[in-house]
Amino acid sequence: MTEDIIYDVVIIGGGPAGLSAAQYAARANLKTIVLDKSSTAGALAFTGKIENYPGLPEPVSGKELLETFRTQAISFGAEYVEAQVAGVNLNSEIKEIFTIDKIYKSKSIIIATGSMGRKPGIPGEKEFLGRGVSYCAICDAAFYKGKTVCVIGDSEEAVKEAGVLTRFAETVYLIAPSKELKVPDDYPVLAKKNLSVIKKHKVTKITGTDVVEKIILRDIEKDEEKEMAIDGVFVYLHGNKPIVDFLNFTIDISDDKCIITNKMMETNIPGVFAAGDVTCVEVRQVVIAASNGCIAALSAEKYIHKRKRRKYDWAKS
Repeated sequence: MTEDIIYDVVIIGGGPAGLSAAQYAARANLKTIVLDKSSTAGALAFTGKIENYPGLPEPVSGKELLETFRTQAISFGAEYVEAQVAGVNLNSEIKEIFTIDKIYKSKSIIIATGSMGRKPGIPGEKEFLGRGVSYCAICDAAFYKGKTVCVIGDSEEAVKEAGVLTRFAETVYLIAPSKELKVPDDYPVLAKKNLSVIKKHKVTKITGTDVVEKIILRDIEKDEEKEMAIDGVFVYLHGNKPIVDFLNFTIDISDDKCIITNKMMETNIPGVFAAGDVTCVEVRQVVIAASNGCIAALSAEKYIHKRKRRKYDWAKS
């Protein structure tokens, strides 16, 4: 069935970038809809506690903060629909967004699908997300002061994140399934006294009760397993890939599979914008994703109304 309504803005993704974009777009009187695969999925929804977002007097869970974003967007007039986007057609002035049930049509699109492209693959990983399992050391390292944590992965990203954790945790284990890390032997982080590197080992299970308590570690060469007491597990296997599969390379994607934009969140296709962790950002934080969403919405409004400049103060409209 085809939806006859033509939206001004269809936002794909209901994280902080997408919902911030929805707030600004709807408040600018643009007919706006957010297509979100799940209100409880995404990196922010799985975060146990947020205490560094500007304006928060007390720590809140990621889920609570996300609900606030969503409530604000809807209060300004944005529609919110849980739907999995399967594909897009960006070849004409009116864009098409395909879901299982409908085809949504829009004058512009903001892609804000985030970067949790890797599916949880370790038993216990999904179950303990936000309760000891994390994909962001910068976000969650402060919660592990004086504790024991591990980072799973051998990439430079994994090594960098282990370095962040050494500033807070008493002991950090970097567990690599490969024989060598993908960084030089003299990489500065590897010299940290509270960092231990375990190569040729694989985490086969993450266990605990209410929170993570231990991991099962398998020696790949000896095929032997042992338990290790752990308070936090940070997973960086194959990286956290931006979710771009549904685009089928219809817009410019970098070698790292992130969407290439300019500073105003514009992609190479007019009327198509991207915001948040799906873009080639260096730092993945909620406040940055939210600001990206704001910029994308302002750019979309400018595109739709063919303004020479972006409009910022909608209270005077």
